[in-house]
Formats: sequence, C-alpha cells, structure tokens
Amino acid sequence: MYSVPMIRKELVAASAEPLILSLLAQGESYGYAIIQEVKARSDGKLNWTDGMLYPVLHRMERRDLIKARWGESETGRKRKYYSLKKDGKAAMAKHHEQWSLVHSVLAGLKKEQYV
Repeated sequence: MYSVPMIRKELVAASAEPLILSLLAQGESYGYAIIQEVKARSDGKLNWTDGMLYPVLHRMERRDLIKARWGESETGRKRKYYSLKKDGKAAMAKHHEQWSLVHSVLAGLKKEQYV
C-alpha cells in the first residue's frame, strides 16, 4: 500500500515564511485559519501545528514583516489577527523570486531525466 511521504522538516521550515506571507497577502488571518489553509492547499500533506506556526509568526512580527492585532471572532472569542506590512510584501516578492528559481532548476533537471 502506498502512503503519502512526510515532507522533510527542513523543507517545512524553509517554506513556512513564504507560505505565511503569501496567505496574508490575500488578507488578514489568524493562526488556526492559516494552519487549516495550508493543510487544504497541500491536500493534507502539510500539517502544521501551533508549536510550529506561532514561533514563526512571532519571529516575522519582530522582523517587522507582519503586524498583529487582537480582535473578536464571530463567536465573541478573542483572537490574534495577522496582516502584512510593507516589508512583508517586499520579503514575499523576494521569496517568490528565490523559490521560482529553485523550482525551475528542479523542473529542468527532472525534464533532463526523461530525455
């Protein structure tokens, strides 16, 4: 029986910031929603935990890439909402450029294997 391989934790760590920035470029969000969105977009292959996500969010906040505000959810529960700052938009563009380069090199190498 075939099982979905685990994504290596080094790749998860390296991709966390660009994924978070890209999601926040679509609008303000909160931790649990970010975790669920990444899981949905990866077809369940990226299962982030609170313990993984929040240190990254706090680091990004300290680096002035994102900002946070406390607000109330529809149920009246307090929730911390995150959004992009100007430096976060610039960092996202740089990440996209770098990941695009890596992707194109990998795709080219894969194509060469089938020639």
